[in-house]
Amino acid sequence: MDVRSNRCACKAGFHSGGGSSSITADEIRQLFDCAFPELVFHAHRVHIQNFDPGVIQLATLLSIKTGGCPEDCGYCTQSTHADSGIKASRLMDADAVLAAAQTARDRGATRFCMGAAWRNPKDRDMGRLCEMVRGVKAMGLETCMTLGMLSEKQSEQLADAGLDFYNHNLDSSRDFYGKIITSRAYDDRLSTLARARKAGMALCCGGILGMGETRNDRVDLIHELARMDPAPESVPINALVPVEGTALGDQSAAGQLQDIDPLEFVRTVAVARIAMPASVIRLSAGREAMSDELQALCFLAGANSIFSGDVLLTAPNGSADRDRRLFDRLGLRAAPQDI
Repeated sequence: MDVRSNRCACKAGFHSGGGSSSITADEIRQLFDCAFPELVFHAHRVHIQNFDPGVIQLATLLSIKTGGCPEDCGYCTQSTHADSGIKASRLMDADAVLAAAQTARDRGATRFCMGAAWRNPKDRDMGRLCEMVRGVKAMGLETCMTLGMLSEKQSEQLADAGLDFYNHNLDSSRDFYGKIITSRAYDDRLSTLARARKAGMALCCGGILGMGETRNDRVDLIHELARMDPAPESVPINALVPVEGTALGDQSAAGQLQDIDPLEFVRTVAVARIAMPASVIRLSAGREAMSDELQALCFLAGANSIFSGDVLLTAPNGSADRDRRLFDRLGLRAAPQDI
């Protein structure tokens, strides 16, 4: 059936599973325009064809080097351009990172993500970073790092150490990107992703909703992700956490920026699930402010991972106790640990 002639694009057969690189921006736009119940129904159908809908992966994200980043990302508390009170710190010792990873594993996490507030890592730091990767993998945890831009050599070093995923978000559409970041080009991000992929790492790449972008920007972001070949294996979907002292936080405080509509957030999760059927869709920043009902709708629409722990880099995150209660209410279970 031709998706363009159909009332709702999510009925099209090619959305049922497999690759997604052929999906067009117009088809994604039609998905966004579907009636909400129909869209969520079809997203859930795609989800159960590719994943166990009762299982949610728990991930933990640790800031291994906080603050002092020279980039001017308008949402980020760790930028030197922000007046958010975040103090710059040095790269953590590997032993301290491994202790945090063990704690995360003891609390049920199967994925451990490490983030450093850099434009790009320095070569002198690569030995310690690779030591962290090897140590975390030895615990049986899936590993992910976000360190800014990478050179080809750095990508190969991380891959050789066994890093499973490299995170480098596109944040938004190409057209909207320049309104929130001027210190790094969109193509710089795509180049780093290409280097990580070439080195043999899987990709973790998504965006942030509620920065003042339009639905067309969300369409273009999902299209940019879905047309990668293959699409990112991990797609974090963040809701902006506006912090005063950041450019977007100040706009929010002044009433110039509105939170994203909760149902539009769910729509975006659902469209991402249909457009990238084999990807893990991760509810990321902003979840602490979400109601249980909103999170339940996101799970129904295809989200199948959350970040566990009280802090997500520098932003507050939902507590583990709250997550356990929510899982119990919904009949969900955390993904099992392999060892």
